[in-house]
Amino acid sequence: MPTLNFCAINSIMDNIIIIGSSGHAKVTIDVVQHENKFRIVGLIDRFRNIGEETMGYTILGKEDDLPKLIRTHELNGAIVAIGDNFIRANVVAHVKEISPELSFVSAIHPRATIANGVSIGEGTIVMAGAAINSCSSVGKFCIINTNSSLDHDSILNDFASLAPGATIGGNCHIGIYSAIGIGAVLTNGINIGEHTVIGAGSLVMNSMKSYIVAYGTPTKEIRNRKPGEKYLSHA
Repeated sequence: MPTLNFCAINSIMDNIIIIGSSGHAKVTIDVVQHENKFRIVGLIDRFRNIGEETMGYTILGKEDDLPKLIRTHELNGAIVAIGDNFIRANVVAHVKEISPELSFVSAIHPRATIANGVSIGEGTIVMAGAAINSCSSVGKFCIINTNSSLDHDSILNDFASLAPGATIGGNCHIGIYSAIGIGAVLTNGINIGEHTVIGAGSLVMNSMKSYIVAYGTPTKEIRNRKPGEKYLSHA
């Protein structure tokens, strides 16, 4: 699916399914409901039983049930609503393998601000109060969380995420799978490598390399990390 460009009108897909049913899925459901472009037919979660509910939506099965669910529910699209960047990527890859015909859609809350010249890739979620400024690029399957911001000419690469209240200055570059923590601030022109985690409340004044955990004011490299290592507090 091509990158969405906000100089054009998104094509509308009627029926979608949300993959995931925990906290991040709840917020994603809210975004989809407010955007009012898609109809959620239900949820997918491999760790829950069919018939259980989240926010009034029923668990319909696991990822491996998707080929059947696509037919029975006339699905046009899906959103992978999983907060962990690495797990989200693995689930996307699995879904593409078993159901290559299923498209991934993006969801943008109407109270988000998207400037001219912004591009947003498939499967990305932009939440309430978020701001993406002029000529910035957001990759595929990213999360731009509540009240976070990406300033002009910045790049957020595929499967990267901004936690609530994260503030990214102009001309910044955030690598694939990297996560910027709650309330962290990147000053202008900062580069963050791949698979790097910036801790909550950090002030990043210098670029950070790949595969590290860094935090503090000013931010310092704390240790190395491996791809897929857990970083969310509930994990």
